[in-house]
Amino acid sequence: MEKCNLCPRNCNADRENSVGFCKVSGKISLGRAGLHFWEEPCISGTGGSGTVFFSGCNMGCVFCQNMLLSRGRIKKEISVKRLREIFYELIDDGADNINLVTPSHFVSEIVKALSEEKLPVPVVYNTSSYEKTETLRRLEGLVDIYIPDLKYIDDGLAEALSSAVGYSSFAVPAIHEMIRQTGKPVFDEDDMLLRGVIIRHLVLPGYIENTYDVIDKVSDEFGDSVLFSLMSQYTPPAEKLKYPSLNRRLSEEEYESAVNYMYLSGIENGFVQELSSAKEEYTPDFDLSGV
Repeated sequence: MEKCNLCPRNCNADRENSVGFCKVSGKISLGRAGLHFWEEPCISGTGGSGTVFFSGCNMGCVFCQNMLLSRGRIKKEISVKRLREIFYELIDDGADNINLVTPSHFVSEIVKALSEEKLPVPVVYNTSSYEKTETLRRLEGLVDIYIPDLKYIDDGLAEALSSAVGYSSFAVPAIHEMIRQTGKPVFDEDDMLLRGVIIRHLVLPGYIENTYDVIDKVSDEFGDSVLFSLMSQYTPPAEKLKYPSLNRRLSEEEYESAVNYMYLSGIENGFVQELSSAKEEYTPDFDLSGV
């Protein structure tokens, strides 16, 4: 296996014999696959989104809600053939799309799984946006919908909270590449998204200025080429963090401020998550079910 430099970390890991920063080898590993009903309405639909949760992650967020999964502690290794079987099992269960969650470090294997034959439902690529554009280009024609996070504009904050050096200098071009591939959002007669980009942003307690910066960037740089999803579901991790505000939930005042700023920015196409969504039950159990 070639040394892995799929993502901006360029850690040059031999993932055939070891692991990279992502904490997993080059063999596909999953934590769960199943129908998920808590995505944006145009993704969840009535049948649910067929989510495939990959183990490992190329980010290092101190506040990660899925720590056991993202650090590669929960995983089952599978083949490319089995991954494709899972796609069809989810479709048979009624999934409105196949939603690849945190897939960046398995792009090579995902390309193989998707290249055999076009799936009968849209393919969603759900990412932190800490991506290389050249890696994303390998997915052109295989992915219909991109759901990138835009976590930070302040790179100092990105490095402190997510160990993601130069985050915005990679994330912004990556989102441009996603838009180039999919074009503006396209919906079917049931208001389900068929193609396009949904930029997500999780509002972090105590860091409202970062949210303002993200909203400004989306409004100024991407405009109506994307949908925007403002998220309130931040849940403090069990382990106490050294960043005091991250040890609490988002306040009503903070979230109202973020929502008002979004409306004043002129962003009209998208979604606002209810503050009540910040509940642990909205995070699925990573119990290897469906794998």
